[in-house]
Amino acid sequence: MARLVRVLLAAAAIVFGTVATVTFHQGSASLQAQPAANGPFDSSISQNAQRMIEEGRGIFRYDTFGDEAFWGDQLKLHQAIAGQKLGGVGPGLSPKMALNLGLKVDADALPSDLVTQIKAGKVDMDDPASTVALLKANAVVGITGFLNPDGSAKSVGVQCSICHSTVDDSFAPGIGHRLDGWPNRDLDVGAVIALAPDLSPYTKLLGKDAETIRTVLRSWGPGKYDAELVQDGKAMRPDGKSAATLLPAAFGLAGVNLHTYSGWGSVTHWNAYVANTQLHGKGVFFDPRLDDKDRFPVGAKAGFGNMRSNPDLVTSKLAALHFYQLAIPAPSPPAGSFDAQAAKAGEAVFTNQARCAQCHVPPLFTEPGWPMHKPDEIGIDDFQANRSPDKRYRTTPLRGLFARMKGGFYHDGRFPTLEAVVNHYDAHFKLKLTAEQKRDLIEYLKSL
Repeated sequence: MARLVRVLLAAAAIVFGTVATVTFHQGSASLQAQPAANGPFDSSISQNAQRMIEEGRGIFRYDTFGDEAFWGDQLKLHQAIAGQKLGGVGPGLSPKMALNLGLKVDADALPSDLVTQIKAGKVDMDDPASTVALLKANAVVGITGFLNPDGSAKSVGVQCSICHSTVDDSFAPGIGHRLDGWPNRDLDVGAVIALAPDLSPYTKLLGKDAETIRTVLRSWGPGKYDAELVQDGKAMRPDGKSAATLLPAAFGLAGVNLHTYSGWGSVTHWNAYVANTQLHGKGVFFDPRLDDKDRFPVGAKAGFGNMRSNPDLVTSKLAALHFYQLAIPAPSPPAGSFDAQAAKAGEAVFTNQARCAQCHVPPLFTEPGWPMHKPDEIGIDDFQANRSPDKRYRTTPLRGLFARMKGGFYHDGRFPTLEAVVNHYDAHFKLKLTAEQKRDLIEYLKSL
């Protein structure tokens, strides 16, 4: 009997194991062999997604939200671009000067005859008329020129892409295919604004004379912008350096909460903030936190906490703009730009000894939820954090780091290299990483 029981138990185990294995494989197969999304509403979802991406791309690249009323009609920036010979003021902005300021040219927008002339060296890159020709072709990334019937400049507007797109230099330095979402760390946006003949909108807002305003704008430098200046009026940090921060990446944001270094709000909040208070488009924006006269004296006085334009040229664009930005993936680093073997070892350091993954949680490489930290938690000063509503810094996503190496790291570029970042955390958290671990960790960061 005992022998029979053992045989039956063994047979049952075999049968159970077989059934469990079959069930497991059937379960896996059911996950892998879901029915195709071909129902009527499935089709509507797919069509809607494609439509919003296309609309969002157009808005991101070309929509001014009506801000030409500010940049052209008020600041008269187009007159400085065209120059005196073309009915503007001053020497004008030649293509060479524009490229030196970090402005980019979309090679795909260049007419074929203009491409031929450029390649043949027949386009005068020192002539502002050539810049006007590029504006006419809508080829200057992030800037739209509005022309009179005779071809002279009438006004100028600005788009999201002026700061958050660059080009791949495939045609020439500064000229190539667009790279949406990549921060333009070459762009000296402050110097571009400082060209404007009439800075009275800023002088009235900030209560400073035009030359002081120009000095502040020129202090930003390439790849930096101060989005809080028109809220708190703080042009300089306590150490005397510019209060401007690095232009952030607008790629790899799907699944990431909060859009800015100091966590003002979501992606779509910041889109509305920028479109209305920075680009000076015509829209609706509501953020009562800006009514705090002690923290945001300039913004509170200007009424930036509750802006209402009629017509509203911003709000209807926010959904598609948001959708497109979330669809932009973080770019992969170029082949050969990092040591793959060292990066593999560095992944273990990232997760274990360095404890980076506690905050930069893979695969988002930021914290799911509310990824905010007090300044003393990360071992830096609180100046920029205190300019934001929650007085904290966001855990910045790490993917695509290679595309934002220029200008340094952290919100203000205070750490010029990844080595400097690693050394800072090694000292702050007393990690005691070896030189080899640091090297491996850096290679891993470069691989993201």
